Amino acid sequence: MEAGPLDRMWSLGRTSARARVTRWRSKWWHIGQCAIAAGVAWFVAADLFGHPMPFFAPVAAVVSLGTSYGQRLRRVVEVTIGVAVGVFLADLLVVVLGSGGWQIALIVALAMSAALLLDGGQLLVTQAAVQSIVVAALVPDPGAAFTRWSDAVIGGAVALVAATVVPAAPLRRPREQAAVVVRKIAALLRAAATVMVDGEAQPALDLLADARSTDYLIRELQDAAAEGLSVVTSSPFRIRHRGDVRSMYELVEPLDRALRSTRVLVRQTAVAAYFRRPIPRAYAELTSGLADAVDLAAAELAADRMASAARPALLEIGEATGRVARSEILAAEAVLAQLRSVVVDLLMVSGLDQLEATDALPPPRSIEP
Repeated sequence: MEAGPLDRMWSLGRTSARARVTRWRSKWWHIGQCAIAAGVAWFVAADLFGHPMPFFAPVAAVVSLGTSYGQRLRRVVEVTIGVAVGVFLADLLVVVLGSGGWQIALIVALAMSAALLLDGGQLLVTQAAVQSIVVAALVPDPGAAFTRWSDAVIGGAVALVAATVVPAAPLRRPREQAAVVVRKIAALLRAAATVMVDGEAQPALDLLADARSTDYLIRELQDAAAEGLSVVTSSPFRIRHRGDVRSMYELVEPLDRALRSTRVLVRQTAVAAYFRRPIPRAYAELTSGLADAVDLAAAELAADRMASAARPALLEIGEATGRVARSEILAAEAVLAQLRSVVVDLLMVSGLDQLEATDALPPPRSIEP
């Protein structure tokens, strides 16, 4: 029986709820870090320095940290400078001009202009404007100018310390996500090998739809690799991992190419199945063997190791593509070409450079009439 609208809405709701929970889990450390930094910034400004209402301290801490590891040190500097510019200009002009609509417009224009003249980034300019509005509209107390500025400095300092304390998870995540990508490549190859043998059109089209929905895997890998680099750049406690993280970052491009080549292979397989064009069984066996080698690479990455252990198996498949008998069917030849491309890309994942990976494969046999 076909699912009704309510059933589909319930299914989508559950999927959406799972996605939200997954997103929250990926950010729980950032949330906790921001919350603790805000509390510490308030405590330092209020209890240690005796400021009566240190509003800007937790604000500066939270805005500086944000919900990602990227550019944290730059954010700390920009927020602190932006708050300082906004606060001092607002304090000065409130004393001279008072507080009101046109005064706020003038204060915001001057604060943003000053931030731009300081060659500030977008965050610095925005913070200068926001903090000038807060001072001019909510807390027009010209005598507290230094206190508010120092609150921003305290918040920035707390954020700077907090930014250096990061868990190991962002360093593991790039390799874990790379393993996910490689497992998907292996699954697509194995399914394509089955389609080559069976020649059924509908499974081939379903597989093609699955292959075309894999772009998000590379985006997640790119985000994970960039986040890992940001961690080792901003945290002195993780700097010893810089070489490993950078090596993982350099694998993003060959993995992207390997997944794209696999999608093309799946498309050619689907074309052959749809038009009932046979693909040699030897090509299917090569594809299945390549899937096994790719699984080995995925296992190495999942174990937090480079995929060099999978290189012999990949080289064996690459050499076999040069010995296999050729076909006169264009779709079959396209499959063989893509098999070789996937092998080259994955050899780069195993540690070879572009030239080494390309030269490792012998030229294919000539097509026999």
